[in-house]
Amino acid sequence: MDFAKSRENMVESQLRTNKVTNEKILTAMREIAREKFVPARLRDIAYIDKNIEIANDRFMMSPMDLARILQSCQIKNSDSILIIGSSTGYSAAVASRLASSVFAVEEDEGFVTSSEALLTELAMDNVVVKNDKLLNGWKKQAPFDVIIFDGAVDFIPADITEQMAENGRMVAVIKQNDLIGIATIFKKQNGHISNIQMFDANLENLNQFMREDVFTL
Repeated sequence: MDFAKSRENMVESQLRTNKVTNEKILTAMREIAREKFVPARLRDIAYIDKNIEIANDRFMMSPMDLARILQSCQIKNSDSILIIGSSTGYSAAVASRLASSVFAVEEDEGFVTSSEALLTELAMDNVVVKNDKLLNGWKKQAPFDVIIFDGAVDFIPADITEQMAENGRMVAVIKQNDLIGIATIFKKQNGHISNIQMFDANLENLNQFMREDVFTL
């Protein structure tokens, strides 16, 4: 399979046609080998315009959703980024081309080990991956200019919100009643956090950030 051609088709047919205009994002996604970040058995579908199940209840988000989320963050070269739920590391790899540093938190030890090895192989030296509970974020490295959830959530812990820097941006796809999620950007200015709903995004859930239904008699 010609993966380079698949990357080009992804950029031209999936991203440019869906309002992704940031050339740094387009270049990064054209150059980074997405197929290396999925299990070998899934490499032939690495570039489809869908979420890909890479493990039980864990998914790599579609290229279009990732690109639009990154674009909405208005990432600067000097920014420090936190990615929550980085799984195999693809989102962190793309973000590493846009910012000064990327800190990725992942609970699955296998994902941490494999993503660290792959990011080292690709010489992405500005990415650090930590094996920790997603709900913790990464307090030691805070504050962050950008925080991204690599999956849909229905709540955001205050502990993570507090890790935003002044003038920071946080993007999460908020699930509402198990329907399609809404990509929402949170901005911190003068210590106050506001939010704007941006676009629909069909991301799979990050289960750590989903409330359990409570039934009462």
